[in-house]
Amino acid sequence: MKKVLLIAGGGTLGRYTAKELLRKDCAVDVICLEDYTSDNPNLRYYQANADLKYLTAFLKDNYYDGIVNFIHYTSVDDYKPVHKLLCSKTDQLIFLSSYRVYADLQHPITETAPLLADVVKDDEEFLKTENYALPKAGCEKYLREESGTKNWTIVRPVISFSDKRFDLVTVSGQEIIDAAKSGKTILLPKAAKNLTAGLDWAGNSGKLIANLLFKKECFGEAYTVSSGQNLTWGEVADIYTRLTGVKFRWAETEEYVNTGHGGYILIYDRLYDRAVDHTKILMATGLNKDDFTSVEEGIKIELNHIGF
Repeated sequence: MKKVLLIAGGGTLGRYTAKELLRKDCAVDVICLEDYTSDNPNLRYYQANADLKYLTAFLKDNYYDGIVNFIHYTSVDDYKPVHKLLCSKTDQLIFLSSYRVYADLQHPITETAPLLADVVKDDEEFLKTENYALPKAGCEKYLREESGTKNWTIVRPVISFSDKRFDLVTVSGQEIIDAAKSGKTILLPKAAKNLTAGLDWAGNSGKLIANLLFKKECFGEAYTVSSGQNLTWGEVADIYTRLTGVKFRWAETEEYVNTGHGGYILIYDRLYDRAVDHTKILMATGLNKDDFTSVEEGIKIELNHIGF
């Protein structure tokens, strides 16, 4: 039985990664902030903040066939000692990056598409203050060029919705559900309506991540995590309306930004076309389109989880 550790694995992606690993007869340990109780003898939860001190103690007498680290590090220097520790305690480490590292220069996106960190040169404020896509790219660069390790795999998931977060452009959390219940109309940016959404059901994303484990041919590689459905934001909005009755109004970007939904996440991601070519990850995992759930069915599943 393969033994896997999921660090910060109690959230959207971690739960479905664990589910797929259990289906594959793995033993799964999860470190998370949530107070979960397991009803499966092969699944154990450890409630803790998985900082370097805790991980050092936790892993002192433990070794895993695979480790998936879901923590986001805003500083590359903070990640470096964690990476060295984890690589020494597993056959394969999966590092969680993001599809948001990609620039808007290649359509559809493949794993060799240009990265924002290499393309954006004239927005000094963005380069100084952006705390998600740029640190992800920085950690990727450290893995490749400085870490001296080889037993890692980079994953770049698209937005992965679950019952914890129903996503639409920059709208997230329970905002869509609350609006559906109250009859409130949600404003969306017209400029994004016909752009391909970087969006998938977390069940698909977790399945893809789990199936990258235990494969030496995946060492030193990066994979965009997507089932490749490539719906537009307008199509996703129509699905939410069919399933919940929620109403949307597509407005000019300035009006949308004035509602508090602007920032780098809009300018440097949601207003980019995020069509994904998922050939590489399908080849690595051996999965095909029949192994995935449609975005609409995924939303139905998550709505059922919250009793909507």
